[in-house]
Amino acid sequence: MSPDLLIGDRAEIQRALVSDFKNAADEAIAARGAFLVVLSGGSIAAMFFPSLAQLPLDWSRVDFFWADERAVAPEHRDSNYGEAMRLWLTPAGVPADRIHRMHGEDPDLRHAAQAYGAALCRIAGDPPALDFALLGVGPDGHIASLFPGHRALEEERELALPVPNAPKPPPRRLTLTLRALSGAARIVIAGQGETKAQVIRRALEPGSALPVGMLISRAPNVRVLLVK
Repeated sequence: MSPDLLIGDRAEIQRALVSDFKNAADEAIAARGAFLVVLSGGSIAAMFFPSLAQLPLDWSRVDFFWADERAVAPEHRDSNYGEAMRLWLTPAGVPADRIHRMHGEDPDLRHAAQAYGAALCRIAGDPPALDFALLGVGPDGHIASLFPGHRALEEERELALPVPNAPKPPPRRLTLTLRALSGAARIVIAGQGETKAQVIRRALEPGSALPVGMLISRAPNVRVLLVK
């Protein structure tokens, strides 16, 4: 199924994302009393997180997970968790017990990945029934820390993996797998500029080997938001 594609200026795309998130949250909370969200970091954080933090939601019913994390301490400037805390979760007043971070500082990344997969199953089920995934896309077509040609793309059993040799710094990371991400009820992939637009065009080609293309082809409900 082809994704829903929206191209607009920054304000238009922000409004669309905030509306999508609010609608999905209201539906999930009304149906089950909880809303399970997956975040990534990078450029989408500064672009969208402050606006999402202002939503009038009952944040005690929203669980936050991460699509990937760098192998750094949570207070490090490269931490996806730290960035989300600064721009969204702390300003919104999200309770600590609803925040489920990846422990990128664990020297044993395999152990950290296994522990995160277990936590995801415990809270969201196996396979995890996630409600909303907000992901950026790299200029090489990577999503989360799943990079083109990397063997992590072939993993069909585990939900989270260590990435010891990412092609961009920092090289040591943790990531959810396509198996974990593709089951989300709603996936929003966001990017800005012509480079990202070109990547999305390539991802929509039949049989695309780009990670973002592989995710789009597997997921049931994808929206792509591109800022001009």
